[in-house]
Amino acid sequence: MKSRHWAEMGETTFVAGIWVLYWIHRLLGRWPFRVCLYPVVLVNWLRRPALRQASRQYLERLQATTSALGHAPRWRDSVRHVLMFAETMLDKLLAVSGRYRFERVRSEGREELHEAWKSGRGGVIVTAHMGCLELCRTMAERKGEVKLNILVHTLHAEQFNRLLKRLNPDSDLRLMEVTDMGPATAVALNERVEAGEFVVIAGDRIPVNSAQTVRVDFLGHPAPFPVGPYVLAALLKCPLYLLGCIHEGDGYTIHFERLFERVVLPRGKREAALTDCAQHYAGRVTALLQRAPYDWFNFFPFWDQVHVSAKPPTF
Repeated sequence: MKSRHWAEMGETTFVAGIWVLYWIHRLLGRWPFRVCLYPVVLVNWLRRPALRQASRQYLERLQATTSALGHAPRWRDSVRHVLMFAETMLDKLLAVSGRYRFERVRSEGREELHEAWKSGRGGVIVTAHMGCLELCRTMAERKGEVKLNILVHTLHAEQFNRLLKRLNPDSDLRLMEVTDMGPATAVALNERVEAGEFVVIAGDRIPVNSAQTVRVDFLGHPAPFPVGPYVLAALLKCPLYLLGCIHEGDGYTIHFERLFERVVLPRGKREAALTDCAQHYAGRVTALLQRAPYDWFNFFPFWDQVHVSAKPPTF
Protein backbone atom coordinates (compact mmCIF):
# COMPACT_ATOMS: atom_id res chain seq x y z
CA MET A 1 0.00 0.00 0.00
CA LYS A 2 1.20 3.50 -0.74
CA SER A 3 2.56 5.25 2.33
CA ARG A 4 0.49 8.28 3.19
CA HIS A 5 -0.13 10.40 6.26
CA TRP A 6 -3.65 9.90 7.57
CA ALA A 7 -4.42 13.65 7.62
CA GLU A 8 -3.61 14.03 3.92
CA MET A 9 -6.60 11.90 3.01
CA GLY A 10 -9.05 14.73 3.56
CA GLU A 11 -12.66 14.31 4.65
CA THR A 12 -14.13 11.25 2.99
CA THR A 13 -17.31 11.07 5.04
CA PHE A 14 -20.40 11.69 2.92
CA VAL A 15 -22.21 13.80 5.47
CA ALA A 16 -25.45 14.08 3.51
CA GLY A 17 -25.69 10.28 3.40
CA ILE A 18 -25.00 9.98 7.11
CA TRP A 19 -27.73 12.52 7.81
CA VAL A 20 -30.23 10.57 5.69
CA LEU A 21 -29.37 7.29 7.42
CA TYR A 22 -29.67 8.95 10.82
CA TRP A 23 -33.21 10.02 10.01
CA ILE A 24 -34.06 6.56 8.66
CA HIS A 25 -33.00 5.14 12.02
CA ARG A 26 -34.88 7.82 13.93
CA LEU A 27 -38.13 7.23 12.03
CA LEU A 28 -37.98 3.47 11.40
CA GLY A 29 -35.43 1.94 13.76
CA ARG A 30 -32.16 0.01 13.61
CA TRP A 31 -33.09 -2.78 11.18
CA PRO A 32 -34.46 -0.52 8.40
CA PHE A 33 -31.30 1.54 8.91
CA ARG A 34 -29.20 -1.60 8.38
CA VAL A 35 -31.15 -2.60 5.28
CA CYS A 36 -30.25 0.77 3.74
CA LEU A 37 -26.71 0.76 5.11
CA TYR A 38 -25.46 -2.63 3.93
CA PRO A 39 -25.55 -1.96 0.16
CA VAL A 40 -23.92 1.45 0.70
CA VAL A 41 -21.08 -0.11 2.67
CA LEU A 42 -20.64 -2.94 0.18
CA VAL A 43 -20.41 -0.55 -2.77
CA ASN A 44 -17.83 1.58 -0.96
CA TRP A 45 -15.87 -1.51 0.05
CA LEU A 46 -15.78 -2.68 -3.58
CA ARG A 47 -14.84 0.73 -4.99
CA ARG A 48 -12.06 1.56 -2.51
CA PRO A 49 -9.13 -0.87 -2.73
CA ALA A 50 -7.08 1.10 -0.20
CA LEU A 51 -9.82 0.63 2.39
CA ARG A 52 -9.98 -3.11 1.68
CA GLN A 53 -6.21 -3.48 1.90
CA ALA A 54 -5.92 -1.55 5.16
CA SER A 55 -8.74 -3.54 6.74
CA ARG A 56 -7.35 -6.87 5.57
CA GLN A 57 -3.83 -6.02 6.75
CA TYR A 58 -5.09 -5.13 10.22
CA LEU A 59 -7.29 -8.22 10.52
CA GLU A 60 -4.54 -10.55 9.34
CA ARG A 61 -2.05 -9.13 11.82
CA LEU A 62 -4.55 -9.19 14.67
CA GLN A 63 -5.38 -12.83 13.97
CA ALA A 64 -1.72 -13.81 13.64
CA THR A 65 -0.82 -12.33 17.05
CA THR A 66 -3.97 -12.84 19.13
CA SER A 67 -6.22 -15.37 17.30
CA ALA A 68 -9.06 -12.97 18.10
CA LEU A 69 -11.04 -13.86 14.95
CA GLY A 70 -10.65 -17.60 15.40
CA HIS A 71 -9.97 -18.12 11.68
CA ALA A 72 -7.95 -16.66 8.84
CA PRO A 73 -9.57 -13.37 7.75
CA ARG A 74 -11.86 -13.60 4.75
CA TRP A 75 -13.46 -10.88 2.64
CA ARG A 76 -16.59 -11.16 4.78
CA ASP A 77 -14.54 -10.16 7.83
CA SER A 78 -13.33 -7.04 6.07
CA VAL A 79 -16.89 -6.10 5.10
CA ARG A 80 -17.97 -6.71 8.69
CA HIS A 81 -15.13 -4.46 9.84
CA VAL A 82 -16.36 -1.58 7.67
CA LEU A 83 -19.99 -2.24 8.67
CA MET A 84 -18.97 -1.96 12.31
CA PHE A 85 -17.44 1.43 11.57
CA ALA A 86 -20.61 2.58 9.79
CA GLU A 87 -22.85 1.47 12.66
CA THR A 88 -20.54 3.22 15.08
CA MET A 89 -20.95 6.43 13.06
CA LEU A 90 -24.68 6.20 13.72
CA ASP A 91 -24.05 5.61 17.42
CA LYS A 92 -21.88 8.74 17.47
CA LEU A 93 -24.84 10.77 16.20
CA LEU A 94 -27.24 9.08 18.62
CA ALA A 95 -24.88 9.70 21.54
CA VAL A 96 -24.39 13.39 20.76
CA SER A 97 -28.12 13.93 20.21
CA GLY A 98 -28.92 12.13 23.48
CA ARG A 99 -30.85 9.34 21.73
CA TYR A 100 -28.53 6.44 22.44
CA ARG A 101 -29.78 3.95 25.06
CA PHE A 102 -27.14 4.70 27.66
CA GLU A 103 -28.24 1.78 29.83
CA ARG A 104 -26.41 -0.38 27.26
CA VAL A 105 -23.10 1.19 28.23
CA ARG A 106 -21.03 -0.35 31.00
CA SER A 107 -17.75 0.90 32.39
CA GLU A 108 -14.72 -0.74 33.94
CA GLY A 109 -11.92 0.92 35.88
CA ARG A 110 -13.89 4.15 36.26
CA GLU A 111 -13.48 4.25 40.04
CA GLU A 112 -9.84 5.32 40.00
CA LEU A 113 -10.50 8.20 37.62
CA HIS A 114 -13.54 9.23 39.63
CA GLU A 115 -11.51 9.27 42.85
CA ALA A 116 -8.88 11.44 41.17
CA TRP A 117 -11.59 13.87 40.09
CA LYS A 118 -13.11 13.97 43.58
CA SER A 119 -9.72 14.81 45.05
CA GLY A 120 -9.26 17.66 42.56
CA ARG A 121 -6.46 15.89 40.73
CA GLY A 122 -6.42 16.20 36.95
CA GLY A 123 -4.50 14.22 34.37
CA VAL A 124 -3.96 13.25 30.76
CA ILE A 125 -6.12 10.59 29.08
CA VAL A 126 -4.82 8.83 25.97
CA THR A 127 -7.38 7.22 23.68
CA ALA A 128 -7.44 5.30 20.40
CA HIS A 129 -9.68 5.32 17.34
CA MET A 130 -11.80 2.40 18.44
CA GLY A 131 -15.46 2.11 19.31
CA CYS A 132 -17.66 5.13 19.98
CA LEU A 133 -15.69 7.67 21.99
CA GLU A 134 -18.55 10.18 21.65
CA LEU A 135 -20.36 8.05 24.22
CA CYS A 136 -17.58 8.83 26.69
CA ARG A 137 -17.80 12.53 25.93
CA THR A 138 -21.58 12.63 26.19
CA MET A 139 -21.78 10.63 29.41
CA ALA A 140 -19.15 12.85 31.03
CA GLU A 141 -21.15 15.90 30.03
CA ARG A 142 -24.49 14.43 31.16
CA LYS A 143 -23.17 13.51 34.61
CA GLY A 144 -21.35 16.81 35.00
CA GLU A 145 -18.50 15.16 36.84
CA VAL A 146 -15.19 14.74 35.07
CA LYS A 147 -14.38 17.74 32.89
CA LEU A 148 -12.75 16.83 29.59
CA ASN A 149 -10.67 18.95 27.25
CA ILE A 150 -10.45 17.09 23.93
CA LEU A 151 -7.39 17.70 21.77
CA VAL A 152 -8.40 17.14 18.16
CA HIS A 153 -7.23 17.59 14.61
CA THR A 154 -10.53 18.71 13.11
CA LEU A 155 -9.37 20.01 9.74
CA HIS A 156 -9.92 16.63 8.06
CA ALA A 157 -13.47 16.27 9.40
CA GLU A 158 -14.97 19.74 9.51
CA GLN A 159 -18.33 18.76 8.00
CA PHE A 160 -18.82 15.84 10.36
CA ASN A 161 -17.96 17.97 13.39
CA ARG A 162 -20.42 20.63 12.23
CA LEU A 163 -23.03 17.88 12.02
CA LEU A 164 -22.30 16.82 15.61
CA LYS A 165 -22.61 20.44 16.72
CA ARG A 166 -25.93 20.74 14.88
CA LEU A 167 -27.29 17.74 16.79
CA ASN A 168 -26.30 19.26 20.14
CA PRO A 169 -25.66 23.01 19.88
CA ASP A 170 -25.71 23.40 23.67
CA SER A 171 -22.79 21.05 24.27
CA ASP A 172 -20.12 22.58 26.49
CA LEU A 173 -17.45 19.98 25.75
CA ARG A 174 -14.21 21.73 24.92
CA LEU A 175 -12.53 20.73 21.69
CA MET A 176 -9.06 22.19 21.19
CA GLU A 177 -7.42 22.21 17.76
CA VAL A 178 -3.86 20.90 18.02
CA THR A 179 -2.51 21.18 14.52
CA ASP A 180 0.04 23.47 16.15
CA MET A 181 0.93 22.75 19.79
CA GLY A 182 2.71 25.85 21.06
CA PRO A 183 3.73 27.26 24.46
CA ALA A 184 0.38 29.05 24.87
CA THR A 185 -1.49 25.77 24.45
CA ALA A 186 0.77 24.05 26.96
CA VAL A 187 0.17 26.79 29.52
CA ALA A 188 -3.61 26.57 29.02
CA LEU A 189 -3.57 22.80 29.42
CA ASN A 190 -1.47 23.04 32.57
CA GLU A 191 -3.99 25.43 34.09
CA ARG A 192 -6.84 23.04 33.36
CA VAL A 193 -5.06 20.00 34.78
CA GLU A 194 -4.16 21.94 37.91
CA ALA A 195 -7.87 22.80 38.21
CA GLY A 196 -8.67 19.09 38.35
CA GLU A 197 -9.69 18.69 34.71
CA PHE A 198 -8.54 16.08 32.19
CA VAL A 199 -6.89 16.47 28.81
CA VAL A 200 -7.81 13.83 26.22
CA ILE A 201 -5.48 13.06 23.31
CA ALA A 202 -5.35 10.22 20.76
CA GLY A 203 -2.33 7.95 20.90
CA ASP A 204 -2.72 6.18 17.55
CA ARG A 205 -2.42 8.98 14.98
CA ILE A 206 0.99 10.47 14.20
CA PRO A 207 1.35 14.26 14.41
CA VAL A 208 0.32 16.44 11.51
CA ASN A 209 3.16 18.95 11.61
CA SER A 210 6.06 17.04 13.12
CA ALA A 211 7.89 13.76 12.96
CA GLN A 212 7.85 13.13 16.71
CA THR A 213 7.16 9.42 16.71
CA VAL A 214 8.70 6.20 17.92
CA ARG A 215 8.39 2.80 16.30
CA VAL A 216 7.16 0.02 18.54
CA ASP A 217 5.73 -3.45 18.02
CA PHE A 218 2.03 -3.48 17.26
CA LEU A 219 0.40 -6.76 16.24
CA GLY A 220 3.77 -8.30 15.44
CA HIS A 221 5.12 -5.49 13.23
CA PRO A 222 6.85 -2.15 13.93
CA ALA A 223 4.51 0.82 13.63
CA PRO A 224 4.90 4.58 14.23
CA PHE A 225 3.20 5.97 17.31
CA PRO A 226 3.14 9.59 18.48
CA VAL A 227 5.03 10.63 21.61
CA GLY A 228 2.72 13.57 22.31
CA PRO A 229 0.62 11.96 25.08
CA TYR A 230 3.72 10.97 27.06
CA VAL A 231 5.55 14.26 26.56
CA LEU A 232 2.42 16.10 27.64
CA ALA A 233 1.94 13.97 30.76
CA ALA A 234 5.62 14.44 31.65
CA LEU A 235 5.38 18.20 31.10
CA LEU A 236 2.23 18.54 33.20
CA LYS A 237 3.60 16.15 35.88
CA CYS A 238 0.32 14.28 36.16
CA PRO A 239 -0.98 10.71 35.82
CA LEU A 240 -1.61 9.23 32.38
CA TYR A 241 -4.77 7.16 31.88
CA LEU A 242 -5.99 4.99 29.02
CA LEU A 243 -9.55 5.34 27.73
CA GLY A 244 -10.94 2.76 25.34
CA CYS A 245 -14.43 2.05 24.04
CA ILE A 246 -15.35 -1.30 22.51
CA HIS A 247 -18.45 -3.20 21.42
CA GLU A 248 -19.50 -5.90 23.88
CA GLY A 249 -22.87 -7.60 24.21
CA ASP A 250 -25.65 -5.38 22.89
CA GLY A 251 -23.79 -2.16 23.67
CA TYR A 252 -20.39 -0.79 24.59
CA THR A 253 -17.84 -1.11 27.36
CA ILE A 254 -15.92 2.01 28.34
CA HIS A 255 -12.55 0.97 29.69
CA PHE A 256 -10.35 3.10 31.96
CA GLU A 257 -7.00 2.24 33.41
CA ARG A 258 -4.01 4.13 34.73
CA LEU A 259 -0.99 3.61 32.51
CA PHE A 260 1.48 5.65 34.56
CA GLU A 261 1.28 7.52 37.83
CA ARG A 262 3.99 9.81 36.48
CA VAL A 263 5.79 9.84 33.13
CA VAL A 264 9.50 10.52 33.61
CA LEU A 265 11.77 11.26 30.65
CA PRO A 266 15.38 11.10 31.93
CA ARG A 267 17.95 13.23 30.20
CA GLY A 268 19.95 11.09 27.84
CA LYS A 269 17.34 8.32 27.90
CA ARG A 270 14.36 10.28 26.66
CA GLU A 271 13.78 8.33 23.45
CA ALA A 272 14.06 5.00 25.24
CA ALA A 273 11.55 6.14 27.88
CA LEU A 274 9.13 7.36 25.19
CA THR A 275 9.48 4.07 23.36
CA ASP A 276 8.66 2.15 26.53
CA CYS A 277 5.57 4.31 27.09
CA ALA A 278 4.32 3.83 23.53
CA GLN A 279 4.98 0.09 23.69
CA HIS A 280 2.96 -0.21 26.88
CA TYR A 281 0.11 1.74 25.28
CA ALA A 282 0.21 -0.43 22.14
CA GLY A 283 0.05 -3.55 24.29
CA ARG A 284 -2.99 -2.34 26.18
CA VAL A 285 -4.76 -1.35 22.94
CA THR A 286 -4.03 -4.84 21.60
CA ALA A 287 -5.67 -6.35 24.68
CA LEU A 288 -8.86 -4.37 24.00
CA LEU A 289 -8.87 -5.29 20.31
CA GLN A 290 -8.55 -8.94 21.25
CA ARG A 291 -11.92 -8.54 22.97
CA ALA A 292 -13.47 -6.55 20.09
CA PRO A 293 -11.51 -7.26 16.89
CA TYR A 294 -13.71 -5.22 14.54
CA ASP A 295 -13.44 -2.00 16.55
CA TRP A 296 -10.19 -0.64 15.07
CA PHE A 297 -11.03 2.35 12.84
CA ASN A 298 -7.78 3.42 11.21
CA PHE A 299 -8.51 2.67 7.56
CA PHE A 300 -5.15 3.65 6.12
CA PRO A 301 -1.71 1.98 5.86
CA PHE A 302 -1.10 2.23 9.59
CA TRP A 303 2.24 0.39 9.65
CA ASP A 304 3.57 2.21 6.57
CA GLN A 305 2.88 5.85 7.36
CA VAL A 306 5.40 8.47 6.34
CA HIS A 307 6.47 11.41 8.43
CA VAL A 308 5.36 14.82 7.27
CA SER A 309 7.26 18.07 7.20
CA ALA A 310 6.42 21.21 9.13
CA LYS A 311 4.30 22.39 6.20
CA PRO A 312 0.61 21.57 6.80
CA PRO A 313 -0.99 19.26 4.24
CA THR A 314 -3.29 20.66 1.60
CA PHE A 315 -6.94 19.66 1.93
